[in-house]
Amino acid sequence: MIDYLIQNLWLTWLLVSLVCMILEILNGDLYIMCFAVGAMFGSLVSLFTDSIVAQVIVFLFFSVLSIFLLRPVAIKYLHQSKDKRVSNAEALIGREGKVTDTIEAGGYGRVKIDGDSWKAQSVDGSEITQGDRVRILRLDSIIAMVERC
Repeated sequence: MIDYLIQNLWLTWLLVSLVCMILEILNGDLYIMCFAVGAMFGSLVSLFTDSIVAQVIVFLFFSVLSIFLLRPVAIKYLHQSKDKRVSNAEALIGREGKVTDTIEAGGYGRVKIDGDSWKAQSVDGSEITQGDRVRILRLDSIIAMVERC
């Protein structure tokens, strides 16, 4: 098997390229993709020459070139909505929940959102009774600032 791959270096380079693409799919940071591109060019060069030095130089050249030219373009188009994604507690803003413990006037209570209980306070300082629906406007540390829906 190894003799076959040595005699057919173009196939070895294609396998390296395929492995790099699979790793890129699992990873997603778009660096390994650059090595896949370099391996594809190494495969093309191996069709024309048996010099392993030339193949490795072409592999390195196109890998580095891809990092500086291809990767920024790919990131620009694949991660267009990066700034728009919210996660963790920020994803709660604008969500609706149900008051489980009455929110006292100027005080605190509890709100249940997607099965999680949050300490809550009314934005305008009014009392919100148990069972009322509320909307989260912002988070102050671990306290949800809410208003009636």
